[in-house]
Amino acid sequence: MTQAWIWAHLAPWHAAATLGAALVLAMAVDHLWGEPPVRLHPVVWMGRALGACSAWVAPVAPAPGRDLGAWARGALAWCVLAALAMLLAAALQAAALALLPAWLAAVVLALLLKPLLAWRMLRSEVLAVEAALAQSLQQGRERLSWLVSRDVAQLDATAVRESAIETLAENLSDSVVAPLLWFALLGLPGAALYRLANTADAMWGYPGQRGGRHWQWAGKWAARADDVLSWLPARITGALLWAVARFGGGAAFAWRTLACQARLTPSPNGGWPMAAMALLLDRRLGKPGVYVLHDQGAPAQAGDVARAVLWAGRALRALLPLLAVALVFAVWMMGKR
Repeated sequence: MTQAWIWAHLAPWHAAATLGAALVLAMAVDHLWGEPPVRLHPVVWMGRALGACSAWVAPVAPAPGRDLGAWARGALAWCVLAALAMLLAAALQAAALALLPAWLAAVVLALLLKPLLAWRMLRSEVLAVEAALAQSLQQGRERLSWLVSRDVAQLDATAVRESAIETLAENLSDSVVAPLLWFALLGLPGAALYRLANTADAMWGYPGQRGGRHWQWAGKWAARADDVLSWLPARITGALLWAVARFGGGAAFAWRTLACQARLTPSPNGGWPMAAMALLLDRRLGKPGVYVLHDQGAPAQAGDVARAVLWAGRALRALLPLLAVALVFAVWMMGKR
């Protein structure tokens, strides 16, 4: 057994074991402590960098027809920021794997990965909507407004619960499954790329005006990039909810039904986790005037938000074997190089 053989065949598996341990530890850190301070949060830094570029990217007044200049500026700024985020993440990951013992490298990578995912915060914020709604409808609406961009002023209690459950389902994919999956496939650079893309979509991916600037063309690249990077995680999230419903005692539903319902939303990805949650809970979900998911389901009731959180947690536990497979695939690809 030559030294070359050891480096070629054992080193990747050693790295995979370290990354796998980092995944588990990151979820443990999230469970125990939640989000880091704002001044240390990399997603906050990403948001500030995107905000600093906004004035250069998006025009104050809309241009007639296609504004290819705004599109190009948005694409260039996105690519530069994404490259910087990936390079920094790659340098930190390489240093941890090369310079630290395996157990300490796993801890460091977990601490670097944790801010790129947010299960505890998502869970607590969604449950806070139900708690506020128990006090009054107005308090429920106000708390929901922290989570959604839609107008909440006219929503009744049922619609407030629907919106909270939809937010939970969609962000289960965006804020938890996607960063974990991209970490399993590409390591810390993959998770950093996804979080930058998702943050850019939230800030730039608007079809109209926001913050006094027009994003119709300036935000197109950011929106499409997020669509591409979220495509697989959204469907995996839907599949996880489908699986826990079928084998875990929920309201079982056919995969074909899920696929049909998912296409009812304007988003190419958001419909998958939202439709899966609607079918699993046997509840009607929707955005007034835009779409309705599982229209034959019962209206959302008190207790349904907590049930949705419970099923989301079960789906995350079912994700771990899939992430192990993703790590094995990544290692196999390294061995093919």
